Amino acid sequence: MKKIKLKIADMHCTACAMNIDFDLEDLPGVKQASTNYAKSECVVEYDAAKTSSKEIVGCIKKTGYSADY
Repeated sequence: MKKIKLKIADMHCTACAMNIDFDLEDLPGVKQASTNYAKSECVVEYDAAKTSSKEIVGCIKKTGYSADY
C-alpha cells in the first residue's frame, strides 16, 4: 500500500470533501480517502498495482476540483 497527500483547490464546503472521498473510494485499488476541507488536502491510501497517483488526481479533477502534489 502507498499513501499520497494532495492539496485540493476549489472546495466550498465539507460536502465537497465528502464528494471527493466517495468518488476516490470507488476507484479500484483505493483503500481509503480522507479529504479535509479546512486544510484543503486529501490523503489517499491505495494499491499501486491497481491504480496510480495520476489516476487519483484525474478522478479528483473529474469530480470538479483541482489537485496538486
